[in-house]
Amino acid sequence: MRAERSESSPPCSIEEANRLRRAARIALLDRVAELRPRIVEWHAYYYAQIERLVVSLVPPGARVLDVGCGLGDLLAALRSPGGVGIDVSRRVIELAHARHPGLDLRVCDVEADALPEGPFDVVLLSDAVGHLDDVQRALENVRPLLAPDGRIVLTYHNFLWEPLLDLGERLGVKTRWPRQNWLSSADVQNLMHLSGYEAIRHGTDVLVPASVPHLSEFANRVVSRLPGARRLALVRYLVGRAAPRQEPGRLPTVSVVCPCRNERGNIREAVERTPIMGPRTELIFVDGSSIDGTLEEIESVMREYRGPLELKLVHQGCGRGKGDAVRKGFDAATGDVLMILDSDLTVPPEDLLKFYRALATGKGELINGVRLVYPMEDEAMRLLNLLGNKFFSAALSWILEQPIKDSLCGTKVLSRRHYQAIAANRASFGDFDPFGDFDLLFGAARLNLKIVDLPVRYRARTYGETKISRFRHGWLLAKMTAFGFRRFRMT
Repeated sequence: MRAERSESSPPCSIEEANRLRRAARIALLDRVAELRPRIVEWHAYYYAQIERLVVSLVPPGARVLDVGCGLGDLLAALRSPGGVGIDVSRRVIELAHARHPGLDLRVCDVEADALPEGPFDVVLLSDAVGHLDDVQRALENVRPLLAPDGRIVLTYHNFLWEPLLDLGERLGVKTRWPRQNWLSSADVQNLMHLSGYEAIRHGTDVLVPASVPHLSEFANRVVSRLPGARRLALVRYLVGRAAPRQEPGRLPTVSVVCPCRNERGNIREAVERTPIMGPRTELIFVDGSSIDGTLEEIESVMREYRGPLELKLVHQGCGRGKGDAVRKGFDAATGDVLMILDSDLTVPPEDLLKFYRALATGKGELINGVRLVYPMEDEAMRLLNLLGNKFFSAALSWILEQPIKDSLCGTKVLSRRHYQAIAANRASFGDFDPFGDFDLLFGAARLNLKIVDLPVRYRARTYGETKISRFRHGWLLAKMTAFGFRRFRMT
Protein backbone atom coordinates (compact mmCIF):
# COMPACT_ATOMS: atom_id res chain seq x y z
CA MET A 1 0.00 0.00 0.00
CA ARG A 2 1.37 3.41 -0.96
CA ALA A 3 1.67 5.87 1.90
CA GLU A 4 -0.74 8.79 2.05
CA ARG A 5 0.77 12.19 1.41
CA SER A 6 1.53 14.26 4.48
CA GLU A 7 -0.36 17.56 4.81
CA SER A 8 2.87 19.23 5.95
CA SER A 9 4.89 18.19 2.92
CA PRO A 10 2.96 19.07 -0.24
CA PRO A 11 4.41 17.82 -3.53
CA CYS A 12 6.31 20.15 -5.78
CA SER A 13 4.35 21.82 -8.58
CA ILE A 14 4.10 20.22 -11.99
CA GLU A 15 6.34 22.98 -13.36
CA GLU A 16 8.96 22.27 -10.72
CA ALA A 17 8.75 18.52 -11.32
CA ASN A 18 9.22 19.07 -15.06
CA ARG A 19 12.13 21.45 -14.42
CA LEU A 20 13.88 18.96 -12.15
CA ARG A 21 13.41 16.12 -14.63
CA ARG A 22 14.80 18.23 -17.48
CA ALA A 23 17.73 19.40 -15.35
CA ALA A 24 18.63 15.81 -14.49
CA ARG A 25 18.42 14.83 -18.16
CA ILE A 26 20.61 17.74 -19.28
CA ALA A 27 23.19 16.98 -16.57
CA LEU A 28 23.44 13.38 -17.78
CA LEU A 29 23.74 14.52 -21.41
CA ASP A 30 26.55 16.88 -20.39
CA ARG A 31 28.38 13.96 -18.77
CA VAL A 32 27.86 11.75 -21.82
CA ALA A 33 29.10 14.58 -24.04
CA GLU A 34 32.70 13.90 -23.06
CA LEU A 35 32.34 10.44 -24.61
CA ARG A 36 30.63 11.58 -27.82
CA PRO A 37 33.77 11.84 -30.02
CA ARG A 38 34.83 8.34 -29.02
CA ILE A 39 31.28 7.03 -29.48
CA VAL A 40 31.23 8.35 -33.05
CA GLU A 41 34.64 6.79 -33.66
CA TRP A 42 33.65 3.41 -32.16
CA HIS A 43 30.40 3.28 -34.14
CA ALA A 44 31.68 4.98 -37.28
CA TYR A 45 29.80 2.62 -39.59
CA TYR A 46 26.43 3.29 -37.95
CA TYR A 47 26.90 7.07 -38.04
CA ALA A 48 28.00 6.87 -41.67
CA GLN A 49 24.73 5.08 -42.47
CA ILE A 50 22.70 7.77 -40.69
CA GLU A 51 24.60 10.44 -42.63
CA ARG A 52 23.92 8.62 -45.91
CA LEU A 53 20.21 8.39 -45.08
CA VAL A 54 19.80 12.00 -43.97
CA VAL A 55 21.69 13.38 -46.97
CA SER A 56 19.33 11.41 -49.22
CA LEU A 57 16.28 12.93 -47.48
CA VAL A 58 17.40 16.60 -47.41
CA PRO A 59 17.40 18.50 -50.73
CA PRO A 60 20.77 20.03 -51.69
CA GLY A 61 21.10 23.70 -50.75
CA ALA A 62 18.32 23.57 -48.16
CA ARG A 63 18.58 25.79 -45.09
CA VAL A 64 18.43 23.30 -42.21
CA LEU A 65 17.64 23.58 -38.51
CA ASP A 66 19.27 20.53 -36.88
CA VAL A 67 17.50 19.88 -33.55
CA GLY A 68 19.67 17.82 -31.22
CA CYS A 69 22.67 18.42 -33.44
CA GLY A 70 25.20 16.77 -31.10
CA LEU A 71 28.70 17.20 -32.45
CA GLY A 72 27.43 18.88 -35.63
CA ASP A 73 28.61 16.15 -38.00
CA LEU A 74 25.27 15.81 -39.81
CA LEU A 75 24.90 19.56 -40.32
CA ALA A 76 28.45 19.69 -41.66
CA ALA A 77 27.73 16.85 -44.07
CA LEU A 78 24.62 18.63 -45.37
CA ARG A 79 26.63 21.78 -46.26
CA SER A 80 23.53 23.81 -45.50
CA PRO A 81 23.74 27.55 -46.32
CA GLY A 82 22.55 29.43 -43.23
CA GLY A 83 22.01 26.17 -41.39
CA VAL A 84 21.75 26.18 -37.59
CA GLY A 85 22.33 23.39 -35.09
CA ILE A 86 20.85 23.42 -31.59
CA ASP A 87 21.37 21.10 -28.65
CA VAL A 88 20.29 21.22 -25.02
CA SER A 89 23.76 20.18 -23.78
CA ARG A 90 26.16 23.10 -23.36
CA ARG A 91 29.15 20.78 -23.21
CA VAL A 92 28.32 19.00 -26.46
CA ILE A 93 27.98 22.36 -28.23
CA GLU A 94 31.42 23.35 -26.93
CA LEU A 95 32.85 20.15 -28.39
CA ALA A 96 30.93 20.69 -31.64
CA HIS A 97 32.35 24.22 -32.01
CA ALA A 98 35.87 22.82 -31.68
CA ARG A 99 35.06 20.11 -34.23
CA HIS A 100 33.31 22.40 -36.76
CA PRO A 101 34.33 26.01 -36.06
CA GLY A 102 32.52 27.33 -39.12
CA LEU A 103 29.03 26.11 -38.16
CA ASP A 104 26.30 28.10 -36.40
CA LEU A 105 25.75 25.93 -33.31
CA ARG A 106 23.77 27.08 -30.27
CA VAL A 107 22.75 25.88 -26.83
CA CYS A 108 18.97 25.76 -26.97
CA ASP A 109 16.14 23.64 -25.53
CA VAL A 110 13.62 23.12 -28.32
CA GLU A 111 10.88 22.58 -25.73
CA ALA A 112 11.46 25.70 -23.64
CA ASP A 113 13.77 28.29 -25.21
CA ALA A 114 13.40 30.91 -27.95
CA LEU A 115 14.35 29.22 -31.22
CA PRO A 116 16.56 30.47 -34.07
CA GLU A 117 14.85 32.74 -36.59
CA GLY A 118 13.33 30.95 -39.58
CA PRO A 119 12.26 30.18 -42.12
CA PHE A 120 14.03 26.87 -42.65
CA ASP A 121 13.61 24.59 -45.64
CA VAL A 122 14.13 21.55 -43.43
CA VAL A 123 13.81 20.96 -39.70
CA LEU A 124 15.83 17.83 -38.86
CA LEU A 125 15.45 15.72 -35.73
CA SER A 126 17.85 12.80 -36.10
CA ASP A 127 17.83 10.36 -33.16
CA ALA A 128 16.31 13.21 -31.11
CA VAL A 129 12.66 12.36 -30.41
CA GLY A 130 13.69 9.61 -28.01
CA HIS A 131 15.35 12.17 -25.73
CA LEU A 132 12.60 14.79 -25.68
CA ASP A 133 10.51 15.32 -22.58
CA ASP A 134 7.40 16.31 -24.56
CA VAL A 135 7.62 15.36 -28.24
CA GLN A 136 4.36 17.09 -29.14
CA ARG A 137 5.50 20.39 -27.66
CA ALA A 138 8.81 20.25 -29.53
CA LEU A 139 7.10 19.52 -32.85
CA GLU A 140 4.60 22.33 -32.29
CA ASN A 141 7.42 24.75 -31.42
CA VAL A 142 9.35 24.19 -34.67
CA ARG A 143 6.31 24.22 -36.96
CA PRO A 144 6.23 28.04 -37.37
CA LEU A 145 9.89 27.96 -38.45
CA LEU A 146 9.19 25.98 -41.62
CA ALA A 147 9.23 27.76 -44.97
CA PRO A 148 5.96 27.52 -46.97
CA ASP A 149 7.28 24.44 -48.79
CA GLY A 150 9.43 23.32 -45.86
CA ARG A 151 9.71 19.76 -44.64
CA ILE A 152 10.36 18.12 -41.28
CA VAL A 153 12.63 15.05 -41.28
CA LEU A 154 12.79 12.59 -38.38
CA THR A 155 14.94 9.54 -37.81
CA TYR A 156 14.43 7.38 -34.72
CA HIS A 157 15.11 3.91 -33.41
CA ASN A 158 12.75 0.98 -33.91
CA PHE A 159 11.23 0.17 -30.50
CA LEU A 160 11.71 -3.55 -31.21
CA TRP A 161 15.44 -2.98 -30.67
CA GLU A 162 14.91 -1.66 -27.12
CA PRO A 163 15.73 -4.95 -25.31
CA LEU A 164 18.88 -5.50 -27.37
CA LEU A 165 20.16 -1.94 -26.97
CA ASP A 166 19.32 -2.01 -23.27
CA LEU A 167 21.35 -5.21 -22.94
CA GLY A 168 24.24 -3.51 -24.75
CA GLU A 169 24.17 -0.70 -22.18
CA ARG A 170 24.16 -3.18 -19.30
CA LEU A 171 27.11 -5.05 -20.80
CA GLY A 172 29.03 -1.84 -21.40
CA VAL A 173 29.26 -2.21 -25.18
CA LYS A 174 26.86 0.69 -25.71
CA THR A 175 26.88 4.10 -24.05
CA ARG A 176 24.27 4.53 -21.32
CA TRP A 177 21.95 7.38 -22.28
CA PRO A 178 19.14 9.00 -20.28
CA ARG A 179 15.94 6.96 -20.25
CA GLN A 180 14.41 7.22 -23.73
CA ASN A 181 10.96 7.38 -25.30
CA TRP A 182 10.64 4.22 -27.39
CA LEU A 183 8.11 5.23 -30.03
CA SER A 184 6.52 3.03 -32.65
CA SER A 185 5.94 4.34 -36.17
CA ALA A 186 2.26 4.71 -35.27
CA ASP A 187 3.22 6.76 -32.19
CA VAL A 188 5.41 9.10 -34.25
CA GLN A 189 2.83 9.57 -37.00
CA ASN A 190 0.13 10.22 -34.39
CA LEU A 191 2.29 12.84 -32.65
CA MET A 192 2.96 14.46 -36.02
CA HIS A 193 -0.80 14.59 -36.67
CA LEU A 194 -1.50 16.11 -33.25
CA SER A 195 1.25 18.70 -33.78
CA GLY A 196 -0.10 19.96 -37.10
CA TYR A 197 1.82 17.95 -39.69
CA GLU A 198 0.98 15.36 -42.28
CA ALA A 199 3.33 12.54 -43.24
CA ILE A 200 4.58 12.46 -46.83
CA ARG A 201 6.83 9.41 -46.73
CA HIS A 202 8.25 7.04 -44.18
CA GLY A 203 10.48 4.03 -44.28
CA THR A 204 13.22 1.98 -42.65
CA ASP A 205 16.99 1.65 -42.90
CA VAL A 206 20.03 0.08 -41.19
CA LEU A 207 19.28 -3.56 -40.60
CA VAL A 208 22.90 -4.27 -39.63
CA PRO A 209 24.41 -1.33 -37.66
CA ALA A 210 28.00 -2.65 -37.74
CA SER A 211 30.36 -3.23 -40.63
CA VAL A 212 30.26 -6.86 -41.79
CA PRO A 213 32.07 -7.41 -45.10
CA HIS A 214 29.81 -8.46 -48.01
CA LEU A 215 26.72 -8.33 -45.75
CA SER A 216 26.13 -4.91 -44.22
CA GLU A 217 25.77 -2.87 -47.39
CA PHE A 218 23.35 -5.30 -49.05
CA ALA A 219 21.34 -5.70 -45.85
CA ASN A 220 21.10 -1.95 -45.25
CA ARG A 221 20.53 -0.77 -48.82
CA VAL A 222 18.18 -3.53 -50.01
CA VAL A 223 16.94 -5.99 -47.39
CA SER A 224 16.01 -3.33 -44.81
CA ARG A 225 13.39 -1.99 -47.22
CA LEU A 226 11.75 -5.31 -48.09
CA PRO A 227 8.36 -6.32 -46.64
CA GLY A 228 8.84 -8.37 -43.49
CA ALA A 229 12.51 -7.52 -42.99
CA ARG A 230 11.78 -3.80 -42.79
CA ARG A 231 9.95 -4.35 -39.50
CA LEU A 232 13.28 -5.43 -37.99
CA ALA A 233 15.42 -2.51 -39.21
CA LEU A 234 17.00 -0.40 -36.46
CA VAL A 235 16.27 3.02 -37.98
CA ARG A 236 12.94 4.44 -39.05
CA TYR A 237 12.51 7.74 -40.81
CA LEU A 238 9.64 10.06 -41.66
CA VAL A 239 9.31 13.13 -43.86
CA GLY A 240 6.35 15.44 -43.28
CA ARG A 241 5.01 18.88 -44.01
CA ALA A 242 2.98 21.40 -42.05
CA ALA A 243 -0.70 20.65 -42.60
CA PRO A 244 -3.10 23.53 -43.23
CA ARG A 245 -4.41 24.82 -39.90
CA GLN A 246 -8.04 24.16 -39.06
CA GLU A 247 -9.13 26.77 -36.55
CA PRO A 248 -12.58 26.62 -34.94
CA GLY A 249 -14.98 29.39 -35.89
CA ARG A 250 -15.98 29.72 -32.23
CA LEU A 251 -14.03 28.49 -29.23
CA PRO A 252 -16.13 25.87 -27.43
CA THR A 253 -16.93 25.95 -23.72
CA VAL A 254 -15.74 23.10 -21.52
CA SER A 255 -17.05 20.84 -18.77
CA VAL A 256 -14.45 18.79 -16.86
CA VAL A 257 -15.98 15.87 -14.95
CA CYS A 258 -13.92 14.60 -12.01
CA PRO A 259 -15.30 11.36 -10.48
CA CYS A 260 -13.97 10.96 -6.95
CA ARG A 261 -14.26 8.52 -4.10
CA ASN A 262 -11.98 8.91 -1.09
CA GLU A 263 -9.75 11.48 -2.78
CA ARG A 264 -9.84 14.28 -0.19
CA GLY A 265 -6.14 15.12 -0.60
CA ASN A 266 -6.47 15.75 -4.34
CA ILE A 267 -9.50 18.07 -4.42
CA ARG A 268 -7.74 21.41 -3.92
CA GLU A 269 -5.01 20.47 -6.36
CA ALA A 270 -7.60 19.56 -8.98
CA VAL A 271 -9.15 23.01 -8.63
CA GLU A 272 -5.83 24.85 -8.59
CA ARG A 273 -4.37 23.00 -11.55
CA THR A 274 -7.32 22.63 -13.94
CA PRO A 275 -6.73 25.17 -16.75
CA ILE A 276 -9.28 27.60 -18.15
CA MET A 277 -10.20 26.47 -21.67
CA GLY A 278 -12.31 28.43 -24.09
CA PRO A 279 -14.67 31.18 -22.94
CA ARG A 280 -15.98 29.17 -19.96
CA THR A 281 -14.77 26.12 -18.04
CA GLU A 282 -16.71 24.27 -15.37
CA LEU A 283 -15.23 21.61 -13.07
CA ILE A 284 -17.79 19.07 -11.88
CA PHE A 285 -16.95 16.80 -8.94
CA VAL A 286 -19.03 13.63 -8.75
CA ASP A 287 -18.67 12.19 -5.27
CA GLY A 288 -19.15 8.45 -4.91
CA SER A 289 -20.16 8.29 -1.23
CA SER A 290 -16.64 8.98 0.07
CA ILE A 291 -15.85 8.19 3.71
CA ASP A 292 -12.55 10.10 4.06
CA GLY A 293 -13.95 13.64 4.07
CA THR A 294 -13.87 14.15 0.29
CA LEU A 295 -17.41 15.53 0.20
CA GLU A 296 -16.70 18.00 2.99
CA GLU A 297 -13.48 19.07 1.24
CA ILE A 298 -15.33 19.73 -2.01
CA GLU A 299 -17.96 21.80 -0.22
CA SER A 300 -15.26 23.74 1.63
CA VAL A 301 -13.35 24.49 -1.55
CA MET A 302 -16.53 25.60 -3.32
CA ARG A 303 -17.30 28.06 -0.50
CA GLU A 304 -13.79 29.52 -0.51
CA TYR A 305 -12.99 29.53 -4.24
CA ARG A 306 -13.01 32.88 -6.05
CA GLY A 307 -11.28 31.88 -9.27
CA PRO A 308 -12.44 31.73 -12.89
CA LEU A 309 -13.57 28.08 -12.85
CA GLU A 310 -17.24 27.30 -12.32
CA LEU A 311 -17.41 24.58 -9.64
CA LYS A 312 -20.24 22.06 -9.32
CA LEU A 313 -20.92 19.10 -7.06
CA VAL A 314 -22.95 16.06 -8.11
CA HIS A 315 -23.82 13.26 -5.68
CA GLN A 316 -23.52 9.84 -7.25
CA GLY A 317 -26.05 8.50 -4.78
CA CYS A 318 -26.82 4.79 -5.04
CA GLY A 319 -24.95 4.49 -8.33
CA ARG A 320 -21.72 2.50 -8.38
CA GLY A 321 -18.56 2.61 -10.45
CA LYS A 322 -16.68 5.26 -12.34
CA GLY A 323 -18.78 4.75 -15.48
CA ASP A 324 -21.96 5.68 -13.63
CA ALA A 325 -20.23 8.71 -12.07
CA VAL A 326 -19.04 9.93 -15.48
CA ARG A 327 -22.50 9.60 -16.98
CA LYS A 328 -24.05 11.57 -14.12
CA GLY A 329 -21.39 14.23 -14.47
CA PHE A 330 -21.95 14.47 -18.22
CA ASP A 331 -25.72 14.77 -17.65
CA ALA A 332 -25.07 17.76 -15.37
CA ALA A 333 -22.56 19.36 -17.74
CA THR A 334 -23.37 22.44 -19.82
CA GLY A 335 -20.15 22.80 -21.86
CA ASP A 336 -19.70 22.14 -25.58
CA VAL A 337 -16.72 19.86 -24.80
CA LEU A 338 -16.86 17.09 -22.19
CA MET A 339 -13.69 15.94 -20.43
CA ILE A 340 -12.91 13.28 -17.85
CA LEU A 341 -10.21 14.04 -15.27
CA ASP A 342 -9.34 11.21 -12.88
CA SER A 343 -9.24 12.56 -9.33
CA ASP A 344 -5.97 10.74 -8.56
CA LEU A 345 -4.29 13.35 -10.84
CA THR A 346 -1.93 10.75 -12.28
CA VAL A 347 -2.65 12.41 -15.61
CA PRO A 348 -1.76 16.09 -14.98
CA PRO A 349 -4.75 18.45 -15.25
CA GLU A 350 -2.47 20.85 -17.14
CA ASP A 351 -2.45 18.38 -20.04
CA LEU A 352 -6.17 18.96 -20.61
CA LEU A 353 -5.16 21.96 -22.75
CA LYS A 354 -3.65 19.56 -25.27
CA PHE A 355 -6.88 17.56 -25.41
CA TYR A 356 -8.87 20.76 -25.89
CA ARG A 357 -6.69 21.93 -28.79
CA ALA A 358 -6.80 18.50 -30.45
CA LEU A 359 -10.60 18.39 -30.35
CA ALA A 360 -11.19 22.08 -31.16
CA THR A 361 -8.91 21.96 -34.23
CA GLY A 362 -10.50 18.81 -35.62
CA LYS A 363 -7.62 16.39 -35.04
CA GLY A 364 -10.16 13.81 -33.85
CA GLU A 365 -13.66 13.34 -32.43
CA LEU A 366 -12.79 11.26 -29.35
CA ILE A 367 -9.41 12.19 -27.91
CA ASN A 368 -8.10 9.26 -25.87
CA GLY A 369 -5.30 9.71 -23.34
CA VAL A 370 -2.32 7.36 -23.66
CA ARG A 371 0.01 6.61 -20.74
CA LEU A 372 2.15 4.02 -22.55
CA VAL A 373 4.30 6.25 -24.81
CA TYR A 374 6.54 8.18 -22.41
CA PRO A 375 8.45 6.51 -19.55
CA MET A 376 6.39 6.51 -16.34
CA GLU A 377 7.36 7.66 -12.89
CA ASP A 378 8.40 4.81 -10.60
CA GLU A 379 5.39 2.87 -9.29
CA ALA A 380 2.95 4.87 -11.44
CA MET A 381 1.67 1.58 -12.88
CA ARG A 382 2.34 -1.91 -11.60
CA LEU A 383 3.78 -4.46 -14.04
CA LEU A 384 0.66 -6.62 -14.30
CA ASN A 385 -1.48 -3.53 -14.87
CA LEU A 386 0.91 -2.40 -17.60
CA LEU A 387 0.83 -5.78 -19.33
CA GLY A 388 -2.96 -5.89 -19.05
CA ASN A 389 -3.26 -2.43 -20.57
CA LYS A 390 -1.09 -3.41 -23.52
CA PHE A 391 -3.11 -6.60 -24.10
CA PHE A 392 -6.52 -4.92 -23.96
CA SER A 393 -5.33 -2.05 -26.14
CA ALA A 394 -4.01 -4.39 -28.82
CA ALA A 395 -7.24 -6.39 -28.71
CA LEU A 396 -9.42 -3.29 -28.98
CA SER A 397 -7.34 -1.84 -31.83
CA TRP A 398 -8.04 -5.00 -33.79
CA ILE A 399 -11.72 -5.20 -32.81
CA LEU A 400 -12.53 -1.53 -33.48
CA GLU A 401 -10.19 -1.20 -36.48
CA GLN A 402 -8.70 2.03 -35.15
CA PRO A 403 -5.35 2.35 -33.34
CA ILE A 404 -5.98 2.52 -29.58
CA LYS A 405 -2.77 2.30 -27.59
CA ASP A 406 -4.25 2.68 -24.10
CA SER A 407 -7.91 1.74 -23.69
CA LEU A 408 -7.94 2.23 -19.90
CA CYS A 409 -6.56 5.75 -19.51
CA GLY A 410 -9.24 7.67 -17.65
CA THR A 411 -8.74 10.93 -19.56
CA LYS A 412 -11.06 11.05 -22.55
CA VAL A 413 -12.48 14.09 -24.34
CA LEU A 414 -15.31 14.49 -26.84
CA SER A 415 -17.95 16.99 -27.85
CA ARG A 416 -21.25 17.12 -26.02
CA ARG A 417 -23.01 16.50 -29.32
CA HIS A 418 -21.11 13.28 -29.97
CA TYR A 419 -21.60 12.09 -26.39
CA GLN A 420 -25.33 12.58 -26.71
CA ALA A 421 -25.27 10.47 -29.90
CA ILE A 422 -23.34 7.74 -28.06
CA ALA A 423 -25.81 7.85 -25.16
CA ALA A 424 -28.77 7.68 -27.56
CA ASN A 425 -27.29 4.53 -29.13
CA ARG A 426 -26.25 2.94 -25.84
CA ALA A 427 -28.95 0.29 -26.27
CA SER A 428 -26.75 -1.21 -28.99
CA PHE A 429 -24.39 -2.44 -26.27
CA GLY A 430 -26.31 -1.98 -23.03
CA ASP A 431 -25.07 -0.61 -19.72
CA PHE A 432 -22.26 -3.14 -19.50
CA ASP A 433 -19.19 -1.12 -18.46
CA PRO A 434 -18.57 -0.10 -14.82
CA PHE A 435 -15.47 1.90 -15.84
CA GLY A 436 -16.89 3.97 -18.70
CA ASP A 437 -13.86 3.62 -20.99
CA PHE A 438 -15.28 0.81 -23.15
CA ASP A 439 -18.69 2.51 -23.23
CA LEU A 440 -17.17 5.58 -24.90
CA LEU A 441 -14.76 3.67 -27.16
CA PHE A 442 -17.38 1.19 -28.36
CA GLY A 443 -19.96 3.94 -28.80
CA ALA A 444 -17.55 6.15 -30.77
CA ALA A 445 -16.52 3.25 -33.00
CA ARG A 446 -20.16 2.31 -33.58
CA LEU A 447 -20.79 5.86 -34.83
CA ASN A 448 -17.58 5.82 -36.91
CA LEU A 449 -16.07 8.70 -34.96
CA LYS A 450 -12.35 9.30 -35.40
CA ILE A 451 -10.54 8.18 -32.24
CA VAL A 452 -7.14 9.85 -31.74
CA ASP A 453 -4.60 8.88 -29.07
CA LEU A 454 -2.90 11.72 -27.18
CA PRO A 455 0.27 10.77 -25.23
CA VAL A 456 0.57 12.03 -21.65
CA ARG A 457 3.14 11.52 -18.92
CA TYR A 458 1.64 9.26 -16.28
CA ARG A 459 2.65 10.16 -12.74
CA ALA A 460 2.64 8.28 -9.48
CA ARG A 461 -0.35 8.77 -7.19
CA THR A 462 0.48 10.99 -4.21
CA TYR A 463 -2.70 10.53 -2.15
CA GLY A 464 -4.99 7.59 -1.45
CA GLU A 465 -5.12 4.16 -3.02
CA THR A 466 -5.92 2.82 -6.46
CA LYS A 467 -9.49 1.59 -6.92
CA ILE A 468 -8.45 -1.04 -9.46
CA SER A 469 -8.30 -4.71 -8.52
CA ARG A 470 -5.93 -6.32 -11.00
CA PHE A 471 -7.59 -9.73 -11.11
CA ARG A 472 -11.28 -9.00 -10.44
CA HIS A 473 -11.38 -6.01 -12.76
CA GLY A 474 -9.07 -7.71 -15.25
CA TRP A 475 -11.65 -10.48 -15.60
CA LEU A 476 -14.36 -7.85 -16.16
CA LEU A 477 -12.25 -6.20 -18.86
CA ALA A 478 -11.68 -9.54 -20.56
CA LYS A 479 -15.43 -10.14 -20.65
CA MET A 480 -16.04 -6.66 -22.08
CA THR A 481 -13.40 -7.25 -24.75
CA ALA A 482 -15.08 -10.52 -25.70
CA PHE A 483 -18.40 -8.68 -25.78
CA GLY A 484 -16.94 -6.11 -28.18
CA PHE A 485 -15.55 -8.90 -30.38
CA ARG A 486 -19.00 -10.44 -30.70
CA ARG A 487 -20.71 -7.13 -31.48
CA PHE A 488 -18.13 -5.74 -33.92
CA ARG A 489 -16.57 -8.80 -35.52
CA MET A 490 -19.36 -11.39 -35.52
CA THR A 491 -22.32 -9.35 -36.78
